[in-house]
Amino acid sequence: MGTVILGTGSCLPVKRVSNHDLEGILDTSDEWIQSRTGIKAPRISGKGEQTYNLATEAARGALDMAGMTADQLDIIVVATISSHMLMPSCACFVQKELGATKAFAYDINAACSGFLYALDLGDKYIRADPTKKILIIGAEALSARMNWADRNTCILFGDGAGAAILGHQQGESGYINSNFFSDGNLWHLLYMHTATSNNAELCVEDNPGVHVVMEGREIFKYAVKAMEDAVRGLLIKEKITIDSVNLVIPHQANIRILNNLIERLEIPKEKVFINVAEYGNTSAASIPIALDEAKREGRISTGDTILFCTFGGGLTWGATLIKW
Repeated sequence: MGTVILGTGSCLPVKRVSNHDLEGILDTSDEWIQSRTGIKAPRISGKGEQTYNLATEAARGALDMAGMTADQLDIIVVATISSHMLMPSCACFVQKELGATKAFAYDINAACSGFLYALDLGDKYIRADPTKKILIIGAEALSARMNWADRNTCILFGDGAGAAILGHQQGESGYINSNFFSDGNLWHLLYMHTATSNNAELCVEDNPGVHVVMEGREIFKYAVKAMEDAVRGLLIKEKITIDSVNLVIPHQANIRILNNLIERLEIPKEKVFINVAEYGNTSAASIPIALDEAKREGRISTGDTILFCTFGGGLTWGATLIKW
């Protein structure tokens, strides 16, 4: 198949913010949050833990697993919606921190779907030139983009980064296929403005500020059905059944979405990797963090078929299959 994952890595901030901590600033409770989201204590960045810092440490873990050095990288792609600067890209800061002098670097923005989009993009590069070594990262510091008075959002999200090194390998292992979608007509269900324009003619009306805004009930309704359809469509395209999948790594949105998806797809729970309780929704970092943990915990073996699925702002969603 060709494109394989040579190494994975992840990085989480040191600080945890428990539901009990949030009780002090919001009209909420640990029981209310856990019953609705399954989240206990996500990680929140502190000093020296900007998005690019987290991304860089995750990349170092992936390079170490792959047995590679940064100067062997050809391309760096970071999926993020929370870089500390609009320009330069987060990827350029990662390139600088790693000393990856031979690589070119850029960011992509597909919200929670960003890492899978980057994985698909990396596969296309490697199909064009099998000698390429590509670093893909999902990284977020969403704590910097929260309205901490809005319990509908700030209880859900956390910070972190996950990374993977892509390369070419002969044999049966590798990237199989993806099934991606987007619908810009539904952008208003999950969005984040930039700062107010310095050009009065371009100011956006009703800009609430640079933080995540979400219609939670509507997102729940769309997310479960969209991911289910993307998965079913991909399985049909590849002429396999869900029973052929060894491990499912979904975007860690919240436990209700995950449980509904598991039920609708009729997947045994032991085949699904879930860590949302510990980290919350880390957007583009969610899947690569889970992938790295699953690999290091021995949940993934050579020859396993891995299914990823995701849903995020845009709206963007989809599913991806790989054989390890």
